[in-house]
Amino acid sequence: MLVKNVKRPVPIACCLLLGASAALSGQPSGTVEIHILDQVAAKVSPQLYGLMTEEINYSFDGGLYAELIRNRSFKEDVKEPVHWSLVQENGGAGSMTLDPSTPFNDAVGTSLKLAISTSAKGQRVGIANEGFWGIPVRPNTQYHVSFYAKASPGFSGPITVSIVSDSGATVLASAQLPRISGEWRNYQVSLTTGGIAPSAQNHFVISTNQAGTVWFGMVSLFPPTFKNRANGNRADLMQLLADMKPAFLRFPGGNYLEGNTIATRFEWKKTIGDASRRPGHLNDGWKYWSSDGMGLLEFLNWCEDLQIRPVLAVYAGYSMHQERVKPGSDLAPYVQDALEEIEYVTGGPNTVWGARRAKDGHPAPFQLEYVEVGNEDNFDREPGSYDARFAQFYDGIKAKYPALSIIATTKVNSRMPDVIDEHYYRRSEDEMAAHAHDYDSRARSLPKVFVGEWATRVGEPTPNMSAALGDAAWMTGMERNSDLVIMSCYAPLFVNVNKGAMQWRTDLIGYDGMSSYGSPAYYAQQVFSRNHGDEVLASSVQGIPSKEWQPPAPRQRPAAPGQVQTPTAQPPPEQVPLVFFDTTRDSKSGSIYLKVVNRAGMPQAVHVKVDGTAPLDSRGQLITLAANSPDDTNTITEPRKIVPVTSTVEGLGQDFTRTFPPYSISVLQLKRK
Repeated sequence: MLVKNVKRPVPIACCLLLGASAALSGQPSGTVEIHILDQVAAKVSPQLYGLMTEEINYSFDGGLYAELIRNRSFKEDVKEPVHWSLVQENGGAGSMTLDPSTPFNDAVGTSLKLAISTSAKGQRVGIANEGFWGIPVRPNTQYHVSFYAKASPGFSGPITVSIVSDSGATVLASAQLPRISGEWRNYQVSLTTGGIAPSAQNHFVISTNQAGTVWFGMVSLFPPTFKNRANGNRADLMQLLADMKPAFLRFPGGNYLEGNTIATRFEWKKTIGDASRRPGHLNDGWKYWSSDGMGLLEFLNWCEDLQIRPVLAVYAGYSMHQERVKPGSDLAPYVQDALEEIEYVTGGPNTVWGARRAKDGHPAPFQLEYVEVGNEDNFDREPGSYDARFAQFYDGIKAKYPALSIIATTKVNSRMPDVIDEHYYRRSEDEMAAHAHDYDSRARSLPKVFVGEWATRVGEPTPNMSAALGDAAWMTGMERNSDLVIMSCYAPLFVNVNKGAMQWRTDLIGYDGMSSYGSPAYYAQQVFSRNHGDEVLASSVQGIPSKEWQPPAPRQRPAAPGQVQTPTAQPPPEQVPLVFFDTTRDSKSGSIYLKVVNRAGMPQAVHVKVDGTAPLDSRGQLITLAANSPDDTNTITEPRKIVPVTSTVEGLGQDFTRTFPPYSISVLQLKRK
């Protein structure tokens, strides 16, 4: 049956439960009947699938941002040069200390002092950096070294820079700078490896065999980057993102934007310009240091490199430890800061901040359509706080940039946002699947929806096939309702899989220093993003099997002192479908994309009938992502255990039956004759 409302035919999934009673055991029963009509129920949003990022799980430093030196400006600890060690070899002796009395510059108020007391030919004294779980190197590869240094009177060098195996037995690459000045200067050199074995069990060393004192500031080591961009990103991770074919990037994203306190928020003005003059800040939401090498312009360059649009989040006067700025005159400077940030992104060279962006290396303005005011302000426990703050930002931004669409992070009453950002983290495949039809009956008079963070949280450190199936069920709902849900992005995007790096389970893409991989959920995202039309076709279904599922009890607030906590009643069981689908069409080619998600452990026969469309070819294309078990997954050592398989299939047309494998996500492309 086709479910309709007055204004919009909707392929509502309430009909998905027809025939469900025959399969309460969780196994398919009989054939699912899908009926597709030549009737456009909605338009597919062109920016439906995108990316969300924040500094979590060492996503930037130690991850996407290609810098290999950890604590490069010596600010992670005010007492000790953490991640650095003193090198003393063959009788050479010296000391290494932080020296705030000799600041590198006014933004980075300290330096690293190396005092060499005893050194001669054959001896070596220096400093070594351990990197982010090692310094990864590859054969026949050139690495770019940059550091600032000044020497005491009487010391002139030479200085040797090298990459050395952790055993100390092998120098993998080395170069020498013959002279060091008595004033702060920048020194650059290339290190080129030969026919070595790839490895991350290495460290970076700056050393000398001459007595004296040398101060260092901002030591940097970069491998080749994506599109060879200076201060750029890891090529393998950027390629994984490019392969998803995203439409946008939401940044700086998440708790990284607001910080635990106002003082530790993302301050964009401190992240632009010369990287050596960026002070960095404590990413206190996730408890590690951020170099801010990944600054505002780097986010924008990231968008440019992938040919996608930025979605800019601006700090809205609230931080997670319940620090907030009062609306009115106190908030006005923060609104002005947001307006200047927008000008940096979009302004021409005749504007103050557009000129600054040009000075920073990007003369052309970036295109910006969406600005998000804050992040997860539903956690602000002061009633009315966000409503009032949002109104002040909304009015200020719309007055200067009326064409921009403004995104609210929670419900507001003072102004009507253009879009509202909704976040969903479900802790099981069944829970995500149970909510896959939430948007089917949502009133279209409400603001458009941006599902800015969502995930099925099954698997660690990256999701397994069960999570991918839950995600895919959810995506059928978003795609089917993408006249309302205009944007979506999974979160978190990245995780460094080394011990001690993960802070959130589950994360889409995993990596260490040498390798990276997409999880099954990553490939589910890729399959959906790369294979859909621009029209949602009306459809109906019968015979969907389902299983019984126990929803989690609602969360309770902690009892007040002296108050007896009454346990929340467990909700009654629900019947959750085991098969999900949606149907879109490319209006130009006439190709129909039928997505089928089979969450069950048995093959599922699906009878498809297509009415009213132009004749369809008997040959088509099938993309299948499947696993033998919902617990199967990809890992750093087995990165491609579960990947999409593309094949040409026969026997299609206006009326056909096809069997889809267990634990599978499939896209069947029906082509016009």
